[in-house]
Amino acid sequence: MSKEDMIAYFNKLEAQSKALKEEVLRLCWYMRGGLSYDDGMILSQSEREIISKIVKDNLETAKKSGMPFF
Repeated sequence: MSKEDMIAYFNKLEAQSKALKEEVLRLCWYMRGGLSYDDGMILSQSEREIISKIVKDNLETAKKSGMPFF
């Protein structure tokens, strides 16, 4: 593996790490303390996807019903 390949690989890992942190922090914010950062970080990808879908569904329901979400 060349130096350039290693740099590209580590840059990709860094971007994935940042995306994971952003996703977990967003879930923590939506959950209003119901999910801690530490707990969010140990969720599997499929668990995070399920929670994200639930949040999205609830946001759509709130928009349609006119009920406050935030």
